[in-house]
Amino acid sequence: MPDASSLDPRLLAILVCPVSKGPLTYDRVAQELISPKAGLAFPVRDGIPIMLPEEARLLDDAPHGGPGRDNP
Repeated sequence: MPDASSLDPRLLAILVCPVSKGPLTYDRVAQELISPKAGLAFPVRDGIPIMLPEEARLLDDAPHGGPGRDNP
């Protein structure tokens, strides 16, 4: 049985950012899927990616005025 903190690599290969449609990278420590293009981090809870823009956190180094929960 897979660890709840892991994410199936096959799932990661097909997921894209719902905002930018760009690729995502998995941050295992923070349990987030990172979209550098959108400047967003989507949470992964119990091994399930939460791909809702309103659940995403704005990355600290995101461009000003970019999409995100705080900057629609």
